[in-house]
Amino acid sequence: MRRVAYFFGGAAAAGAGTYVVIYLYRWQWQRAILCGVLLLVVEVMLLGIVLLGRLARIEERMREADRRQEDVLARLREKDARPAGDRFRWLDEPTSRTYVFVPVLMVTGVLLSGLAWIVQRIASATARPTAERRLAGRLAVLSAPDPARDADPDGKDAFDDLDGLPPIGARGRHARTVRALVVSAVGAALVGALVMGLADLTQTREEDAKNSEATSLLLKVDMRGTNMTAERESLAAHQLWERCRDSTSVPLNRATLGKLGDGLFAGVVQPALTDHDRMRLRGCLEDTGLDRTHLTVVGIGDADADDD
Repeated sequence: MRRVAYFFGGAAAAGAGTYVVIYLYRWQWQRAILCGVLLLVVEVMLLGIVLLGRLARIEERMREADRRQEDVLARLREKDARPAGDRFRWLDEPTSRTYVFVPVLMVTGVLLSGLAWIVQRIASATARPTAERRLAGRLAVLSAPDPARDADPDGKDAFDDLDGLPPIGARGRHARTVRALVVSAVGAALVGALVMGLADLTQTREEDAKNSEATSLLLKVDMRGTNMTAERESLAAHQLWERCRDSTSVPLNRATLGKLGDGLFAGVVQPALTDHDRMRLRGCLEDTGLDRTHLTVVGIGDADADDD
């Protein structure tokens, strides 16, 4: 179940992040903000799932530790609950003579230990040094080489080669460090490319002016509700039109909007808009601006002064 939640949460986060970039490219700020909020909500949800899983594992470990503590305590209480007379039962049987064997065994052990000490002292006093030399000769193969005797004539120590070798496990740590650095560099490069690409797409550019006199737009307004009359439709269209006049990089000296009927409106702006300003104006008009109102740019193109 947790994997299913991770899958759907990751898919929702990827979709929300993708549409944030798309709406920023289209200059549709309201939709970008909504997708950004949705992305934050999904991330908080995923973080909550991870934290709940960690807390559940910690609680299970604490329960297991409590169960083990209770088992140990029960065993200790069982040992304490044994009768005291069972520990030295052989002392409670006066008819039996077997308990006399214990002191005799102890005295015998003391006598044998003293005899062994006397033998060891005699052996150490009468031992010859040849035995020690023979033992030292056998152990010579296990001794380390002498640094002063094995040194090179050039002054290089025989242990220099060993000192230059990496310690055990250093190669694995070096490989993990290199791998982490490579992954970090690739991730930083991808994030930097994404940021630079998004900045390049959304920045305001100075483009060549159009040869046309004006730019014409064909708009369609859709409104939801039972009491949406033609006057409300025209008022909503003019509100969106006036709000988006300042969305372009160049000031619009003339921006007129006329009604054609059936929810269609025709707008003309002067001077003629560049491709980047067209995208900005379209994004502003099609963005969510008014309640229960959606405006769609059906067509956009250049218009000359002699056009009807």
